[in-house]
Amino acid sequence: VQLVESGGGLVQVGGSLRLSCAASGFTFCTYGMTWVRQAPGKGLEWVSNINSRGSITAYTASVKGRFTVSRDNAKNMLYLQMNSLTPEDTAVYYCRTTDGSTRGQGTQVTVSS
Repeated sequence: VQLVESGGGLVQVGGSLRLSCAASGFTFCTYGMTWVRQAPGKGLEWVSNINSRGSITAYTASVKGRFTVSRDNAKNMLYLQMNSLTPEDTAVYYCRTTDGSTRGQGTQVTVSS
C-alpha cells in the first residue's frame, strides 16, 4: 500500500502548481481521498476531500475558489490544482485515504513573495 506525492516546488505569489498523488497496492477507486498540509511549526491542516467516484468535493475555507481536487480512478491518481498561491500556502502537502489508513511522504510547496 503506497501513496507517492509529487509536483511540489518553489513558486512566486500568484503562481500555480499541480500536485499529484500516485496510489498503489489498494483498490484506489473505492476510497475517499484527502489532501492535508503542514506549515512550518504548525500542525496538520485539512485542505480538501474527494469521494471515491470524484463526484463530491470539499475544501477548507482558505483555499476554496483557488484549489481544485480531482482524481483519475483509471490511473490510480489524485490531483490538487493550486492557483493564486500565497505565502500562507507554504507547507508540506500530503495525500491520504480519507479514513486515515494510508498517507504519503509529502511534497514541499514554497510560495515566495
